[in-house]
Amino acid sequence: MAESAVLDNLFRRIAFYDDQEAFKELFFDFYPALCVFAQRYISSPEACEDIVQDTFFYLWKNRKKIEISSSFKNLLITSVKNNCTDYLRKQSVRQHHVGIQVTSATTDTPEVIYTIGELEEMLHTALKQLPENVRRAFELSRFGNMTYNQIAEEMSVSPKTIEAYISKALSVLRAELKDYLPFVLIIYNIS
Repeated sequence: MAESAVLDNLFRRIAFYDDQEAFKELFFDFYPALCVFAQRYISSPEACEDIVQDTFFYLWKNRKKIEISSSFKNLLITSVKNNCTDYLRKQSVRQHHVGIQVTSATTDTPEVIYTIGELEEMLHTALKQLPENVRRAFELSRFGNMTYNQIAEEMSVSPKTIEAYISKALSVLRAELKDYLPFVLIIYNIS
């Protein structure tokens, strides 16, 4: 039986029969890998463990309501990724409200080394590498909060062209800012 079918069967046992043994099996099979996955976004192992545990707690609590659109494995990965993003967003807001300024570069993690100003500079440098029409479409979309149709009308091109421009811009930005992408995404909502 394929892995996805086995996982879907496990989830059915959890959802329909409140099967705690199936839940334990799922937890112990995926917990370590999901913690490693979360560390791609968050440097604190303890925070990663909390996020993965919270994800499983939510899964158990809402097992009767959850609908799987693609596969259970994708659901788990997407849930952990979204929870990491929420965690980083909350940390960013908390630091902003408390007024914490990063002054020490004793560790080499991006969240410690780069201030928001430096990330902003990196983003603008990456944007300058884009062709003028691509950059303009991207800036109108992400910073001007315009829809693709509005941008297409303003630039006198089709919405599909704008979609291609934005896709190209995101591709270049992902490559240029790959080490700092979670932080740039959170700060500037560039997804």
